[in-house]
Amino acid sequence: MSKILLFIGLTWLFGSPFIAILVLLIIIYVLERRFIGLSPSLVRPFRRRNSIAKWKRQLHLSPHDVSAKSELARLLIESKKYHQAREILLGIENQMDHSAEYWSDRGTCTLALGNSEDGEREMRLALSISPRVKYGQPYLRLAESFSKSDPVKAISYLQEFKTVNSSSCEAYYRLGSVYESLGQPEEAANAYRECRQLFRSLPRYMKRHERKWALRSFFRNRG
Repeated sequence: MSKILLFIGLTWLFGSPFIAILVLLIIIYVLERRFIGLSPSLVRPFRRRNSIAKWKRQLHLSPHDVSAKSELARLLIESKKYHQAREILLGIENQMDHSAEYWSDRGTCTLALGNSEDGEREMRLALSISPRVKYGQPYLRLAESFSKSDPVKAISYLQEFKTVNSSSCEAYYRLGSVYESLGQPEEAANAYRECRQLFRSLPRYMKRHERKWALRSFFRNRG
């Protein structure tokens, strides 16, 4: 009812139902981004594109800038341009082979390109340097990569992830998904339940980032 009244008010204000619909959609999108965060950001891709252009200009001026190459590779990974990112990372291995973040980024690219064996080796190397690198994200990427080909291994990686990041709802959601693929509905339901329970216990500042996994677990469990 409130949406109808708002629509009527916007139509009266702008004199056009089409503009009113557009404004209403914008309001809904802004509120969703602010309080839920399931929809993608419309601004982030433009910011990322500008940042990529900036680091490419930096490398044109200073071709051997390792920090610039690392940052450019990270942005390319966010853009899902894994082949380009991996080529950059391969070129700085000698300078960065001590870095857990370097091997994590490289493993992310390798897994995304379908080479699970080398990707797992690179991720394990990152974790051997620092088990908490990127808050344990390599464990999640490995679990995601093996969720279909080797679900048992995927569960093992998710369990390891929970030991280094006990505040992640994503781990419980993905654990439930893997259990579902194994035909274990009770274990899946328990994982989804733990996801929601963990979300309720999180401090407010963490809930926005984890809310989408709690919502997904809610609907997945009901399905």
